[in-house]
Amino acid sequence: MGEILIVTGMSGAGKTVCLKHLEDFGFNCIDNLPIGLMNSFLELLLSSRENEQRTALGIDSRNGKELSELEKIVENWREEKKVPFRILFLDAGDEVLIQRYKESRRSHPLAKEGRIQDGIAKEREKMAFLRKKADLIIDTSRLLTKNLRQQLKEIVQEEKKYQNLQLSILSFGFKYGMPEDLDLLFDLRFLPNPYYDPNLRNHTGEEKEVQDFVFSDGNAQIFLDKLVDLFQFLLPLYVAEGKNQLVLGLACTGGKHRSVTMAEKLYQSLKEHADYGIRLEHRDIRK
Repeated sequence: MGEILIVTGMSGAGKTVCLKHLEDFGFNCIDNLPIGLMNSFLELLLSSRENEQRTALGIDSRNGKELSELEKIVENWREEKKVPFRILFLDAGDEVLIQRYKESRRSHPLAKEGRIQDGIAKEREKMAFLRKKADLIIDTSRLLTKNLRQQLKEIVQEEKKYQNLQLSILSFGFKYGMPEDLDLLFDLRFLPNPYYDPNLRNHTGEEKEVQDFVFSDGNAQIFLDKLVDLFQFLLPLYVAEGKNQLVLGLACTGGKHRSVTMAEKLYQSLKEHADYGIRLEHRDIRK
């Protein structure tokens, strides 16, 4: 039968948007299926002639008391029935969730007449076992809709092995300010600067001529090799520790030449053999 993806997580973390994207990728999506009907639904899938279609089941805290039964069901599916399914858990920081509820002017499903933060706390407690059992975790705190779509595409459409870590490589220029969400930062102002070559000044690090200039003295290649080696060492440790978002900043003065060049090279080096999500962004390349 086709794969089943159980989509769950914190209310406000993007489950509805996620299911819409999965539908675009060819999934048959069912939101808020009563947990008591899950086994009956599975039998229906197994007996269907079209059971090769992939299915996404949206499960959330609205299931109330039935939620406690889900743990036994997924264990039964996995251990006894050998059902091909994965659990995708969508999460976000408490402050982000609170802000999203305020912007939408909606009440939290577990705090209809109370404070949003109280509902979030209750939900985290109820959903903890699902997060622990999740095969895939996506933290949407920093993600735009297009970024979430790309991650889902990598997981379900391109059939990449995904280990709950999204690495974002961000190039930028110090003169335009520091991003607030960096986890790691490397200053690339020690590399040859194409800005001082009139023939390269108006070009960017996406172009071969600029990249060749930045790598001309050999130091950029040495640095790149060491950076790749460092991340091949670090990323499995971050995955084991449970980290699911890592933002790497590569910076030069203007964010157009050196930082873009190194970000492009690092992205290509890591992408070739990565079993985690990875995306590339050049914040200041057009400034």
